[in-house]
Amino acid sequence: MSSRYPHPFIAREGWTFIGLCFGVALLVHGAFGWPFALPLWLLLLFMLQFFRDPERRAPDVPGAVLSPADGRVIAIESVEDPYLKRDALRISVHMNPFNVHSNRSPVDGEVKQQWYTPGRFLHATLDKASDENERNALWIRCADRIDVTCVQIAGVLARRILCSVKPGDVMKRGQRYGFIRFGSRMDIYLPPGSRARVAIGDKVRATASVIAQFDE
Repeated sequence: MSSRYPHPFIAREGWTFIGLCFGVALLVHGAFGWPFALPLWLLLLFMLQFFRDPERRAPDVPGAVLSPADGRVIAIESVEDPYLKRDALRISVHMNPFNVHSNRSPVDGEVKQQWYTPGRFLHATLDKASDENERNALWIRCADRIDVTCVQIAGVLARRILCSVKPGDVMKRGQRYGFIRFGSRMDIYLPPGSRARVAIGDKVRATASVIAQFDE
């Protein structure tokens, strides 16, 4: 599966929203004038920035785990991976409505399994969001049987998690595979011994930022 996709500047998940917003703004502008249409034009600008989807280049760092999303690091902790039932290092990235929201693979590997769990829509910065919110998890097996769990988590405004890969697919680092609409979070579970390369509060960019490194 190629890491390139059509229209890299605007995510395809936003085309319908942007088209509808543009059409309504144009109609209102034509019928009632720009003062009435101004809120709709501003909404269109928000949609354009929310669904922007720039192409990124992955750094050439051996053993690196790349950020799967743009946002801010809100957690780095040793926990149990709830999907693979093992000890793990969890790194969590929170995306606010002004971040790029396309999700990208943090590693090279094969998707071994996928879990979708319906749930609540708590604020994505809360610790319990990892366990209670709607979420979609992928088990990715890298070379040397290194396993990574990558979880898309809905937030207060996020009402749709989109994932375009399935078990059996092989992904490359930085490959785009999903999208979460309007504010959300991503959790990465790494094997014990992995070393975090970020700190809580750091801002990261999908594909471009190294967030951890496998133990050599």
